[in-house]
Amino acid sequence: MSESTLQSKFSSRKGYFSAVVLSGLLVGSIPLEAFAFGFDDVARRAEELAQQGYRAPETSLPDQLRELSYSEYSQIQFKRDRDVWSGKGAPFTLSFIPEGMHYDSAIQLNSIDQEGEVHGFAYNPDDFTYGDLDISDDVKQSDGVGIAGVRINHSPNGVDSNEVMVFLGASYFRAVGSGQVYGLSGRGLAVDTGLSSGEEFPRFSEIWIVEPSPESQYLTIFALLDSPSVTGAYRFVLRPGEDTIVDVQSRLYLRRAVEKLGIAPLTSMYLYGPEQPSSTQHYIPAMHDSNGLLISDAQNGWLWRPLANPARLMMNRHATPQLRGYGLMQRGHHFSDYQDIDARYDLRPSAWIEPRNAWGAGSVELIQIPTDNETNDNIVSMWLADETHEPGTPLEFDYRITFTASESRHLDPELAWVAETRRSRGEVIRDDLVREPDGTLAFVLDFVGPSLEGIGNGANLSVEASVGDNGELANSRVVQNPATNGWRVFVNVKRSNGSQPLDIRAKLMLDGKPLSETWYYRLPANG
Repeated sequence: MSESTLQSKFSSRKGYFSAVVLSGLLVGSIPLEAFAFGFDDVARRAEELAQQGYRAPETSLPDQLRELSYSEYSQIQFKRDRDVWSGKGAPFTLSFIPEGMHYDSAIQLNSIDQEGEVHGFAYNPDDFTYGDLDISDDVKQSDGVGIAGVRINHSPNGVDSNEVMVFLGASYFRAVGSGQVYGLSGRGLAVDTGLSSGEEFPRFSEIWIVEPSPESQYLTIFALLDSPSVTGAYRFVLRPGEDTIVDVQSRLYLRRAVEKLGIAPLTSMYLYGPEQPSSTQHYIPAMHDSNGLLISDAQNGWLWRPLANPARLMMNRHATPQLRGYGLMQRGHHFSDYQDIDARYDLRPSAWIEPRNAWGAGSVELIQIPTDNETNDNIVSMWLADETHEPGTPLEFDYRITFTASESRHLDPELAWVAETRRSRGEVIRDDLVREPDGTLAFVLDFVGPSLEGIGNGANLSVEASVGDNGELANSRVVQNPATNGWRVFVNVKRSNGSQPLDIRAKLMLDGKPLSETWYYRLPANG
């Protein structure tokens, strides 16, 4: 399921104030409260909205804009000299994204000034350039066109300005750290994802952004979420840096019981890689925004699950009685891992999520969807509570998302981790040194980390490996890898029924105690 497919299934209600002032965008000041506008005000709106019946948003985007291709839509760009707060010395500015393509609905976008008053923004076609597109003035100025999203730019030194976060489509958002490029996406909420009844796509119908001072180290964003089943209030605190951190506060109000309420969902793409080599010859050895799901649970420890591009839908859950964190990770940031000078998969970040309040017992679900090209976001992960939630009681889930290319910072230094997973035919080396297939499927795992320092060949190091019911473990072994200052594990398996998946697990043990995270791979059916 592509991100564009996901985002094309929602729309949002237009809402504008009147009279344009700032760069054709900022309109009349409308104080909503006698005191500074904040999270509680958004929560109050969400609670009131939940008591009302859901009203589907109106859409009236002209066909000329709706039918744009991706490359055509990308030509419509906000004029950077009209960035909101530009020229005020603030380290953050805003650029707007117009409706077009499958982004066929508008959000109501506001700023909150230093006195706490709310100012609304309105769409102005003169604030955009249109490249080579031949779009008539009547279409540009149509009442059916509005603001679809917002880009947040950061200029820490007052000179260089780089985009660090974007909100566009449903409740989707992306962020990057220094030197990174956009990859996976976060979402405010996922509802009934993967169910045969169909997924619901909550949307941010209104966003408020607090105007920063010249000394601001962070930016605060509030958002109102709405859908047929749930409303919600969100507060995002953005802290750009080498690792960009987004602290999220959320309060949800159910209109009706939800079968699957996905908290802190992430969406990514995995096409192929060393774990699952491409079926066709290609000079690019890997194409993915993420290559694994990492879970840390206080009771179950650390689990690393390499991703797959299955022949048919795969969904499963990992119980997390006491979740410490989880994320979709991009392990591998060397250009040689990808060789793609256009997509630069080596610069795409991981996203690590840590709860900041009590979530209780639950599970992390991984959904892997078949795809035949890299334009489809086919990976979804989210946290699901064991407890059944009913309307009437607000739900609060607070968490931190770290967008990073330095994943080892967030790992347990006392445990080794898998730097690379490779799939291969199993083989033996004959007496004449010729390699010969042995009829097995081999997985080659390179474990690295400070916990492996000083461990020599004489150590009581072993592999604890197992497979599910649909196969057998042929053999496993571990050898030192001097090239990585780590250890290489070989796990050879035989699958009984190729039309069914096979679960495989392995971890390093030292003197009978775990020395590494648990590697868990679900070999896809027919894969």
